[in-house]
Amino acid sequence: MKRIIISLLTLIIFANSAFCIEDIRKVYLSEAIEAALKNNLDLQAAEIEVNIAKNNIKSANRLQNPSIDAFYFLGAAGASEPKQIGISEDIEIAKRGARKNLAKSHFELAEKNYAYNKFDLKMDVREAYINLVATKSILDTLEQQKALQEELLEIAKNRVNSKQVPEIDVIQAEITLNQIITQVNTARVEVNTALASFNKIINDPQKIIYDSKDKLFSEENNFEEMLTPAPTSKFPSIDKIIEQAIKNRYDLQIAKQEIDIAEKNLTLVARQRIPDISLSGGYAYQLGKYSNSGNYNNGAYAGASLVNIPLFYNYSPEIQNATYKVQQAELKYASVKNKAIKDVSAAYERFLTAVENLNYYEDKILISSEKMIDISMDSYEKGKSDITSLIVMKQTYKSMIVGYTYALSEYYNSWTNFLRETNDEEFNLNENL
Repeated sequence: MKRIIISLLTLIIFANSAFCIEDIRKVYLSEAIEAALKNNLDLQAAEIEVNIAKNNIKSANRLQNPSIDAFYFLGAAGASEPKQIGISEDIEIAKRGARKNLAKSHFELAEKNYAYNKFDLKMDVREAYINLVATKSILDTLEQQKALQEELLEIAKNRVNSKQVPEIDVIQAEITLNQIITQVNTARVEVNTALASFNKIINDPQKIIYDSKDKLFSEENNFEEMLTPAPTSKFPSIDKIIEQAIKNRYDLQIAKQEIDIAEKNLTLVARQRIPDISLSGGYAYQLGKYSNSGNYNNGAYAGASLVNIPLFYNYSPEIQNATYKVQQAELKYASVKNKAIKDVSAAYERFLTAVENLNYYEDKILISSEKMIDISMDSYEKGKSDITSLIVMKQTYKSMIVGYTYALSEYYNSWTNFLRETNDEEFNLNENL
């Protein structure tokens, strides 16, 4: 019986533990973007704005609701005037179509804003993913350095035991190892922080933890997997880049749409000067005791009137303000275009610099540094150099590897920044050569 109870308790504890474990999914960059587009709460909220704008078109196209009228005269008036019951309707002149056009323009703006938010989210995911992989790469480099330093410490101990070197070599090796251990601990925290930021960008309400695939930055560099061209690609001139960017940038499309909204608003406001028509009609009757002939008289009545005649107020301030809005929107478009050209140029220059730095690391620095550390380790082990020189070499090598990781990270990030400025996630370099 006791064994059965223990088994049941074990099952309950295991079940509760399994229930609390969050789903961890390792994804490539393209999969991370897909997950964000599907689950991101902010993007879902932005999409609702499109639905609201779509409904506003129906609201703008509405007809005025009618009114039911009844006239029942009392006193002496009741003895001579007929009773009336009918309906009246205000009919807008030249306003409903203008209002609908304005609502359509707002809908198109909402669609462009949503597309911009969607694109911006993709770029944010790229940056967060690259940062996560970069921090993992640095942690991996430091862990490798820790392993090498532990190996060096053992070599130093063996050489001290054999009286080949003084005991200070072991002390120096231990101090360096402890320094690397603290750097590894810090790097682990940075990986966890980058992982949290990555999941914050994806913003999935489910209990899912997204993580990058365990492929670190390396000499093989899967640029295609990171959705980035190889640094050995041919790059077009800035003039062709700017020409294509001006066509695609969402902020320019949005600014142009705001001009359209301002113009349609001016049309609507100007048409407020046009009077509307109020139509009324219905049934009228008079009882026989109130008529001269003594007969029951009945019939229909109809009426029409102009309403909202711009006699005392002609909407001049509103029209003037609407005109200012058009001018303001045109100036904003010109400003956005001017800034866009500068932003694209700066982003492309940053990317080309990152290309140059990365190629320099891969062609010259890395190959030389790897040979340097191998020669230094072998030289110390054979007693041809002291431990201080080897530690300096190892620290230099570590700095080079970390620097290379930063250079590669900057290359990926500068490409993402370039895409953000061109507003084209599938920018094709070959088409612009």
